[in-house]
Amino acid sequence: MSRPPGIYVGAGALVHRQGRLLLVKRNREPAKGTWSFPGGAVELGETTLEAAVREVKEETGLDIEVESLFDVVTYLPGDRVTKSKNQVIVVDYLAKPKKGRVRLNAESSDFGWFTPKQVGRLKSTIGVRRCAEKFASLGLR
Repeated sequence: MSRPPGIYVGAGALVHRQGRLLLVKRNREPAKGTWSFPGGAVELGETTLEAAVREVKEETGLDIEVESLFDVVTYLPGDRVTKSKNQVIVVDYLAKPKKGRVRLNAESSDFGWFTPKQVGRLKSTIGVRRCAEKFASLGLR
């Protein structure tokens, strides 16, 4: 039995240090084997900010300091890129790691710190290249 189409909200973070972005390689569907920013579904009763902080901690073991809202993107049902029956809203925050080392959970098979230019050459999830380009335009270090 399949679920009826719905609206789903996700949240994540562009965690950066020294001009590089943290990406994780997805170990599960959707988009298994592609690189993405840490993030996931917003749970009932939490804000998108809380979800982003929680998801980064769960997926990477890192505590983060959120600096600002970075981007909000809406993928509509039937979008040529996602080919989904659902509407998906993704809220991304800009953040720096506070402490800790990256320790992946089962959702990811690898991680790396990449320059925006390197991100452009990776097999990545929807929007990652665009976000990396936007990050590069900010000139942050």
